[in-house]
Amino acid sequence: MPKEVFFTSGVGVHRFRLSSFEDALRNAGVANQNLVSVSSILPPGCKIISRKKGLQKLAPGSIRFTVMSRIDTYENGRRIAASIGLAQPKDSAQWGYLSEVHEFGFTRRESADMAEDLAASMLGTTLGIEVNPDVAWVEREKEYKATGLIIHTSNITQTTCGKAGLWTTAVAMAVFII
Repeated sequence: MPKEVFFTSGVGVHRFRLSSFEDALRNAGVANQNLVSVSSILPPGCKIISRKKGLQKLAPGSIRFTVMSRIDTYENGRRIAASIGLAQPKDSAQWGYLSEVHEFGFTRRESADMAEDLAASMLGTTLGIEVNPDVAWVEREKEYKATGLIIHTSNITQTTCGKAGLWTTAVAMAVFII
């Protein structure tokens, strides 16, 4: 069971799609890991640590579980966004949620808000919180936190624009430490 998690993001640009992804992982500091994508559960009691502290705990070649958002484009000027949202419950014995958002045309704020909203909504439904999905995230966020059941939401978001004649990749991820 993962005991810690850290968040990181990066951008890569290259003439080959795979190399662009590799460069994004390098920029995020995790290119020397064997990454295994997992779904969206933040384990109970999992402590959030800084990127710097997390990167120091990685040994090259390790198998590392991650919740990853990845998007790439070959279109010049195309805006891309990759986000991971987090929602933590007040009760640390309860699991939390992580969400992945990868969209074209989204601003940093739009992608970040959507990622937090999705994570909070997933957690909220497991806690029995009913909130109107047609209300803007800023309002729902207040409602979620007012219940006292969800104490923290956050995100990591990476945006960039495509470069002419090159693949451009954005990644955002939650990296687990066991």
